[in-house]
Amino acid sequence: MSISRIKASGVFIDSAPITHVMVRKVIIMGAAGRDFHNFNTYFRENPNYEVVCFTAAQIPNISGRNYPPELSGPRYPKGIPIYQEEKLSELIKARTIDDVVFAYSDVSHEYVMHRASTALANGASFRLLGPADTMLKSTKPVISVCAVRTGSGKSQTTRKIATILKDMGKRAVILRHPMPYGDLRKEIVQRFASVSDMEKNECTIEEEEEYEHHIKNGVIVYAGVDYEKILRAAEKEADVIIWDGGNNDFSFIKPDLSIVVADPRRAGHELTFHPGETNLRMADVVIINKVDSADAHEVERVRDNIQATNPRAIIMEAASPVALDKKLHGGEKVLAVEDGPTITHGGLADGAAAVAAKNAGCELVDPKPYAVGSIKKAFEEFPHIRNVLPALGYGNKQIAELEQTINKVPCDAVIVGTPIDLRRIIKTNKPMIRAFYDLKEIGKPDLSDIVKKALKR
Repeated sequence: MSISRIKASGVFIDSAPITHVMVRKVIIMGAAGRDFHNFNTYFRENPNYEVVCFTAAQIPNISGRNYPPELSGPRYPKGIPIYQEEKLSELIKARTIDDVVFAYSDVSHEYVMHRASTALANGASFRLLGPADTMLKSTKPVISVCAVRTGSGKSQTTRKIATILKDMGKRAVILRHPMPYGDLRKEIVQRFASVSDMEKNECTIEEEEEYEHHIKNGVIVYAGVDYEKILRAAEKEADVIIWDGGNNDFSFIKPDLSIVVADPRRAGHELTFHPGETNLRMADVVIINKVDSADAHEVERVRDNIQATNPRAIIMEAASPVALDKKLHGGEKVLAVEDGPTITHGGLADGAAAVAAKNAGCELVDPKPYAVGSIKKAFEEFPHIRNVLPALGYGNKQIAELEQTINKVPCDAVIVGTPIDLRRIIKTNKPMIRAFYDLKEIGKPDLSDIVKKALKR
């Protein structure tokens, strides 16, 4: 082998010719969403990297599984193991990991840097993959609806846009941020056009909360694990693709119009959470939602932060008025059941059901003394939760514990503030009343103006 001479800073050193590229070993930190997408789009066929494993956080029952060969491809014939995030330090050392890639969302900037410090302290580099490396391109117009925090109001915003498109004679198809909590082999591409499709796919409460209201609005929803395949399937029956972002992640699909929802009930979070701030900076339109239930000075605080961070964005205000499907007389003792992720890692102390109870003059009963199993543990893990019950249902066991908790609470009625009708899933010994909320834009331009102008472009 010949030896070449390289001059570095005036000193000649011997160097052998490069015969191959060193493969870097990678751990992807995730929560069964962004992590799988980053692998599929960036790492799966990349010969410069070997993904040794995933780690899992936020969502129960994810670790201990295997990302299957059907999804991981020929470079990973045995699939890829998924471990608890608590094992990160041990895994970096044991497998001599080069890069740790952070790939989940709705966490504070401080939280992200604590994980970065763990990786760095154990010798690995720490990375975040951005839109250029992970966004897919569609052949159809794409409107993305994302947020600065979970529970800001994406669902009612997406519903509104789908209705606008239907009124324009356009067929909208929704791509929902992934929630692959079951058998990944069966969830590569999922299509939901009816409630029976959700039942057939054995959806969790968390999944049904995101699909049911769109289905009842007459809109088809796609989700799953492999978003290249999902996008191509959706394009065959769509005039316009709507990306319905989850967990305040940024879009998997490159948008032609980026709409981001901000929440003045958590004013300031738009600048302190990942990747909520990324969404804010990329947005074409920012909707300040919940102005009907937030303090006026907090609304202005969010407005000031938007203008300072993204002065080119159109700023809208909107309300999310809550209505009940059955009238209450006032004075009743009620249990408020709220959207699970919004109340747990979303950080809100209460939600639509509590607002509806207050408006009706009812008294909230604290469910904490009556909680069982994993529901009781959730209250211990998230002490910020007030007198409401998060509708956690990641699997049959947790659904049973949620039902048991509801039935133990002494109250006159249950107000359900989740986007799904829990009465289909939970059998209770007391009446259940649903709280509905839709987006009500304030002033001009409104979403109809913005969507029509974007599609003309």
